[in-house]
Amino acid sequence: MSRPIIFSIDDDPQVLRSISRDLKTQYGKEYKILSTTSANEAFETLAELKNSSEVVALFLCDQRMPEMEGVKFLEKAKKVFPDAKRVLLTAYSDTDAAIKAINDVQLDYYLMKPWNPPEEKLYPVINDLLDDWHSHYIPEFVGMKLIGYQFSPQSHLIKDFLAGNLIPYRWFDIEKNIDSANLLTINNRTTDDLPMVIFEDGTCLTKPTIRDIADKIGKNPTELTDVYDVVIIGAGPAGLAAAVYGSSEGLKTLLIERKAPGGQAGTSSRIENYLGFPAGLSGADLTRRAISQAMRLGAEFLSPQSVSDIRQKDGYKTIILDDGPEIISRTVVITTGVDYRKLEVKGVENYTGAGIYYGAATTEASACTGKEVYVIGGGNSAGQAAMYLSKFAKNVHIIIRRDDLTSTMSAYLIAQIAETPNITVLPNTEVIEADGSNCLEKITIQNCKTGETELRVASALYIFIGAKPYTDWIKLDIIKNAKDFIETGRELRSYENFNKVWKLKRDPFLLETSCPGIFAAGDVRAGAMNRVASAVGEGSMAISFVHKYLAEI
Repeated sequence: MSRPIIFSIDDDPQVLRSISRDLKTQYGKEYKILSTTSANEAFETLAELKNSSEVVALFLCDQRMPEMEGVKFLEKAKKVFPDAKRVLLTAYSDTDAAIKAINDVQLDYYLMKPWNPPEEKLYPVINDLLDDWHSHYIPEFVGMKLIGYQFSPQSHLIKDFLAGNLIPYRWFDIEKNIDSANLLTINNRTTDDLPMVIFEDGTCLTKPTIRDIADKIGKNPTELTDVYDVVIIGAGPAGLAAAVYGSSEGLKTLLIERKAPGGQAGTSSRIENYLGFPAGLSGADLTRRAISQAMRLGAEFLSPQSVSDIRQKDGYKTIILDDGPEIISRTVVITTGVDYRKLEVKGVENYTGAGIYYGAATTEASACTGKEVYVIGGGNSAGQAAMYLSKFAKNVHIIIRRDDLTSTMSAYLIAQIAETPNITVLPNTEVIEADGSNCLEKITIQNCKTGETELRVASALYIFIGAKPYTDWIKLDIIKNAKDFIETGRELRSYENFNKVWKLKRDPFLLETSCPGIFAAGDVRAGAMNRVASAVGEGSMAISFVHKYLAEI
């Protein structure tokens, strides 16, 4: 494969020479650097590159050009190389156009001229964009292959695991992809062996469990530290933040996740209101960055692995795994988050993983192309999922029991939904039955006020209802509220049994549970704000209390 291309366009020869020089100095060994003063010439070159199977990784384009404005050029270039990153070179007076372009052409960044020194103002931006481009772009696929039926719950579980753990793979639908049968034949397998995973080394597993796949790809560390300073249970935003701060501050840190990192936020197709990302970012991007950061700083990561209990002895905490060694730690941070509540409706269980999904199953979105899709829930997660699915589905219908979305969803999402023609909101409505053959085909909905029912065609149903904390596994005497959220800090004193379980003279720290040295952060904690940013804040704050506790023992 030839080197990917960084393409710069500016009608000012002096500026173009400057940007070309800086790009060649930093990226000339790994990338082909192309430049031109003519937008029209650049566009002609794009066609030649496309026909030659070359790839553009990043465009840098001046806004004010005589032949074509930079935003217009980037809009046209996006159609040829949709995955390329797009940077607009602007003067101060052009910032309004640049900000508008963030939405109009999904601009990735606008760079003010001049950018001296490039080590501070140019290279960090380009590095981040190129890293992001590399994480998504696979020119010639080399990696895992998954063959199965589209509406197989087992295939869905594997896809969710691979996508959630940011493991590149290619999906082969046995009923639609002509290469699927060939892959079965050359591996001497039949459709009775599906789902089947083929690994990069050519070996394959049939009907594998998630643990089988994790063990095969070496997902878990082979050796664990004898005693950790902090073990974090749950790798959502709170857990990832705790891992970053714990490892960066010199603590021996282990992060344990039962499914895939990122939590509910990790499945979000677009988070628009996270500080510092004006164009928004996906939950997968946020997760990838956080995992990379935590591991670079020294944190260890164990996944998929479930914790079944925590035991205390002589001030140490013993973490009991469902399948694995016991782990000793001085402190524990519980960041297990919440699960969506099950929809207790006739037929739903029959089609879970076969057209009915809990949370934003983005791995299945492409299968919704041209079809009728329903989303149950009125929170931000439901709104973000509806916006993402609207890119594929013929129509997306949001089902809520309330009169409207105003009390449960952020205003920016409500506005986006209102402006999207193929999204409708069905207020005062609930699903009372799901039906189909081998997959979901129709649902029955009911008006909560009139009792009127209606049978509707439905190819997919995404469920975002309620928030059940994942605390059932905790056998230790940790105080929880009536809804099973973990209580922390001052609130613990309002419980009658607090003095029986708390033996220290001091009060619990703000995020400390009723068991000294065990902390809770994020959505699993009673009183949490249920926002990504607040979960990140709590996760990092928990580490400060870990330090205070360790100073006592």
